[in-house]
Amino acid sequence: MVHFVGAGSGAPDLITVRGARLLGEADVIIYAGSLVNPDVLQYVKAGCALYNSAEMTLEQVMAVIRAAEAEEKTTVRLHTGDSSIYGAVREQFDRLEAMGVAYDVCPGVSAFCGAAAALRTEYTLPEVSQTVIITRAAGRTPVPERESIRSLAAHGATMVLFLSTGLTETLQNELLAGGYRPDTPAAVVYKATWPEERKFYCTAGTLHKTVTENGLKKTALIIVGNCLAGEYQRSKLYDPGFSTEFREASQ
Repeated sequence: MVHFVGAGSGAPDLITVRGARLLGEADVIIYAGSLVNPDVLQYVKAGCALYNSAEMTLEQVMAVIRAAEAEEKTTVRLHTGDSSIYGAVREQFDRLEAMGVAYDVCPGVSAFCGAAAALRTEYTLPEVSQTVIITRAAGRTPVPERESIRSLAAHGATMVLFLSTGLTETLQNELLAGGYRPDTPAAVVYKATWPEERKFYCTAGTLHKTVTENGLKKTALIIVGNCLAGEYQRSKLYDPGFSTEFREASQ
């Protein structure tokens, strides 16, 4: 059996209860060593075999799993954050299915949730933004043309950018060309929820300057949108003049 486990956004106690239990039961763990906080491995039992997937190819990962299955061992494939976002898990699922290996998925706390917590912000504010676009800038790995930063920026929604800290000069130009005003609030969160977490507030027009002046190159999320500004409308859900299934309007 193979369990895909989201390690959480960084802090070792942000892994789920289920994820920690699965780590403690595993005979073999293949973890994303370039991104997962090594402190998460405190949940691993003695004698568990550890493999750092940052040093492995997909074929090598599958070979380790195949060997574990032959010995009837349990494997955890430990991914950073939640494996559904930039986790490269679909290709693993397909190969496991072809091999006839059973697997399941344990979700984790994504870095975009950790970044919101660090900023103490809400991505979806009434009359400001009700849509969150999670994306990345095109680099060595391309993105579909219909999902270019310029085209997505036209929506004016809250945008959360992974894997883009080293591409901010082009990113900033594309955000502005797509429709964000230069004074649109933005923020960069480095290693959200890790002990070394840092956060920087800027604007869409000063994003590149902020990133370069602070020496940020990777392991950071970029948030752009008016959800970071001060103005918003009160939620209808808790408005005394708004009836819901559970209470009548009082005004």
